[in-house]
Parts: sequence; structure tokens; C-alpha cells
Amino acid sequence: MEFLQIVLSFPTLLFTGMFCLVMIYWLVVALGVVDIDLLDFGVDSAAEAAGQTEGLAGLLSKLKLNDVPVTVVLTLLTMVGWLITYLCEVWLLRHLPLGILRYPLGLLVAVGALMLAVPVCSALCRPLRALFRKAETTTSKSVLGQVAIVRSGKVTLSQGEAVLEDGGAGLILRVRADEAKGFKRGDRVVLLEYLGPEHAYRVISENEFRGD
Repeated sequence: MEFLQIVLSFPTLLFTGMFCLVMIYWLVVALGVVDIDLLDFGVDSAAEAAGQTEGLAGLLSKLKLNDVPVTVVLTLLTMVGWLITYLCEVWLLRHLPLGILRYPLGLLVAVGALMLAVPVCSALCRPLRALFRKAETTTSKSVLGQVAIVRSGKVTLSQGEAVLEDGGAGLILRVRADEAKGFKRGDRVVLLEYLGPEHAYRVISENEFRGD
């Protein structure tokens, strides 16, 4: 009961709400309804190296939160921010007679928690960044011509995922195709071309690939 009072108190409530949304998102991803890279975007590597990226891509690069899916970054920021505000509530805020001042002070705590969460998330992303880069380098060309199973509800020119069996847990790859082809969950597709800017694969049906 005390735990619920803390997580539903301001400012912890802000991150509790975000945390619930994040959990719902990952549940939907697990069901294959949306892609893990829902909020991702292509970033030109040459521009990134020259420090010319703009907008969210540039911000993530400056904060050293790049090369990891945006959804993973947001999940880590939410978790770390929630933990910081929770501890602030337990150790400090609940013991002060704040009254209406709880809201402006709580807002400052929430902003401070988010700022403190950034370097922590940057440190957590460092090993993840290497894993994502290695996975991309390993699979970008070596899997062309192999058969994968569609795991998303549909495949379009902007979204879609498929699982490639690799003898282990399987590789989840971004795939793209004309929506008119009607690919759906469970269909067998062939990885035909690697689309570098999108970090995805153009796919065709197994029958089309075989000329049936």
C-alpha cells in the first residue's frame, strides 16, 4: 500500500505513467503489432561523423544515446527517471511539509531526474551500441537470399519485421515491401536486398523468388 502511495504521488506519478506506456508498447512489440524501431529514423553516417545531424538525431548524438533504437533509449530514460524520483520521494519529499509547493518542487525534481538519467542511460547504452552495430554488420549481407518469417501484422514500404532462424533465438530484422503484396504474420519471405539508409531488407515471397 505504501509503495502504491509513493509511485502515485507527484512527481513519481509522471514517470509511473510513462513506465506504464513503455510496458504496453513492449507488449505490443512482443505480439508483433508494431516494430521495435517505431520511432527510429535513418541518419546518414557521413553527416553524423561530421556532426551535421539535426533535430532528434542530432540531440541523441550529442547526448551519446545514438546507434541504439529510440524506443530502447526512451525505456531506459523512463526507468532511471522513475527510480530517481521514487528515491527522492522516499528519502526527502514525503518528510517535508510542502503543501501546494509540492507541485513546483516536484516538477523541478522531475526535470532534475531526467537530466541525471541522461548520463546513466549513456553509460548503459555503450555496450548496447556495440551489440547493435555488430548485429547490423554481421547480418547486412550474409543473410541475403535466406528465408525469414514475417512477425509483424503487415509489411509495407515503411514498416515490417521478420524473424530469421539462426540456430538460436532467431534474428528480428526490419523488412520492407509494397503493401500490395499483402504480406502478413507467418508468411515466408526471402531477403532480397539490404536497404542501408533504413537498416532494413527488401523482401519478396518465397514462391516469387523460386519463380513459381
